[in-house]
Amino acid sequence: MSLLIFLGLIAAVAFWLVGVYNGLVTLRQRSKQAFSDVNVQLKQRHDLVPNLVETVKGYATHEKTTLEDVIKARNAAIEAHGPAQQGAAEGALTGALSRLIALSESYPDLKANQNFQDLQRELSDIENKISAARRFLNNTVAEYNATREGFPGFLIADRFGFEPLDYFELDEAQQRAIEAPPKVQF
Repeated sequence: MSLLIFLGLIAAVAFWLVGVYNGLVTLRQRSKQAFSDVNVQLKQRHDLVPNLVETVKGYATHEKTTLEDVIKARNAAIEAHGPAQQGAAEGALTGALSRLIALSESYPDLKANQNFQDLQRELSDIENKISAARRFLNNTVAEYNATREGFPGFLIADRFGFEPLDYFELDEAQQRAIEAPPKVQF
């Protein structure tokens, strides 16, 4: 009888450990999926930048350094890997795009251009989607890391290679630039 109780306890502990392991796997996969979702939005943003630059280029020919800064920032963002590096590169791109959009104030013809307005609207939409995807990613990473570090996750995590995940973070100035409401002028 005591052997059956002992075997039952062993089986219960084994099922419990398998449940914790599977929970960590699920959270890790959800975090990877969320990071992929952020990358999809960033790719759309990266694809939009050349069109925006070309539109501005026709109106603001002597703003060459601003246009070059946007292209450099875009290329750096495309080449960045991992949440931390991508966060910094995307923040730089956001700043460069803000300066590019601000050029429209100096060029009334550009500001009135329908193509520019459409691209600006699309960029604003993509920025909102990126922000939502980043929030979801960071929430998922927080849940995974908390489960990994909490009890009983810490008993399993290190033994089975569950490394902590990085947040997709920007520095404070970049964060303020992204979270600032877009300027809409008529």
